[in-house]
Amino acid sequence: MKNFVSVLVLLCLISVLQAADSSRPNIVLILADDLGYGDLSCNNPVSKIPTLNLDRLASEGINFSDAHSPSGVCSPTRYGVLTGRYAWRSRLKRGVLKGSSPPLIERNSLTLPSMLVSKGYATAAFGKWHLGREWSLVDDAGKVTPENIAWNEPAENCPLDAGFTYYYGLAKPAWAFMENRRVLVEPTEPFDLTNIPSHIIGGNNNRGFREPGFTFEKMIPRWVDKADAFIRRSAASETPFFVYFAPICPHRPINPNQEFHGKSECGVFGDFVVELDSAVGRLLEALDETGAAENTLVLFSADNGAETNTYDHIKDYEHWSSNGLRGAKRDLYEGGHHVPFLARWPGQIPAGAQSDEVICLTDIMATVAAVVDYDLPSSGAAEDSYNILPALLAEKLDQPIREATVHHSAQGKFAIRQGDWVYIDDPNGADNKEPEHVLTALGVKPDDEQTELYNLARDPKQTTNVVKRHPEKAAALKSLLDRYRTGPSSL
Repeated sequence: MKNFVSVLVLLCLISVLQAADSSRPNIVLILADDLGYGDLSCNNPVSKIPTLNLDRLASEGINFSDAHSPSGVCSPTRYGVLTGRYAWRSRLKRGVLKGSSPPLIERNSLTLPSMLVSKGYATAAFGKWHLGREWSLVDDAGKVTPENIAWNEPAENCPLDAGFTYYYGLAKPAWAFMENRRVLVEPTEPFDLTNIPSHIIGGNNNRGFREPGFTFEKMIPRWVDKADAFIRRSAASETPFFVYFAPICPHRPINPNQEFHGKSECGVFGDFVVELDSAVGRLLEALDETGAAENTLVLFSADNGAETNTYDHIKDYEHWSSNGLRGAKRDLYEGGHHVPFLARWPGQIPAGAQSDEVICLTDIMATVAAVVDYDLPSSGAAEDSYNILPALLAEKLDQPIREATVHHSAQGKFAIRQGDWVYIDDPNGADNKEPEHVLTALGVKPDDEQTELYNLARDPKQTTNVVKRHPEKAAALKSLLDRYRTGPSSL
């Protein structure tokens, strides 16, 4: 009888532990690279790109129509996603990191993955990092170059030191795969990205070395396979897991695998987006087949708006990646930072929900903290992150969650959005040269003002600068922007 009671107690304890585990949902965060809001067919009825798996994700969860990246370029957004801070609060005031840059996330900083590790999660990152790392050098006095890196030595201050328990990505500043701290095959072959096959469009701002046999087409399949295996391992062990899946897609080089050629009506770029959509489908399939889908929060977004090649797609394919919004990657105009944002969490998020709440990708940190019941510190971390869980769950809101949202361009220019109003603290919100055919199609009216002001409810395409008509509104937003630049967002 005593043994029977002991077994019964043990079974009850296991049941309690399993219930506790089920209260910590798995989290899969997918961050596309240079994907426009209008590239998804669920957002753009006339998109020339079929995105069946992303459409499924939207239909089974919630689709946000007014989501924004914290920057018009890559590194700052990735920093913001993983820390809940605007990157201009760090040393990175403009542009992006180089492949040889030291880490942007400081050691012992609170990050999204380190927060989840403290809650018992296994955390893994796959694909693009672009937040710097430290390498052992052959010549300690020399520069960080592929020739001077001791590739047989482990990397330091890398994703594993930012809270991830597993990493599989690239060993920048070379084209080679690495797992955790180790480069798998030493990059010994020169790789001139100006001499690439005709079906690949554009380089990737990098010449250097590659591991023997490396091709761009290997990246997405390799990362999908590794992420799929991690999901299956974690699900089998009943350990809650966090997957950060960040493929270099549809960022240049635009390099879809052969099986995706001709799958869109938007050329090679559209075919590459179809491959991204297929990768999302693989991860959803892994969740379904392991039974983990019912207890998994899936988030999908992009690091910034589409690259300027979107302007050619308007002419060549009648496809507008920004869904008719002005601007592209790098810019302060909407097309530079207005991004897709989808979320699915069965039993929590109603299927087919829509939200027009203004959100920023920095909000992921505070939102996940609310999901897993983590108390963020009152200062010193995640100061630009708002808990958008009520919006995520499609609850009725009496007022906006965010007081305002700061936008930041590649050149380091600032704008601020509050309600329907956006103030650009510069004479020109474009870092890129805007083609005449695009300005004409939008109906943009030129002006010579030193700042810009738009009401997005009345002028979503930002065609007419009304700063002269509403000087009080411009002054109020300028004052608010100055306050945010010198202090935390959430006061």
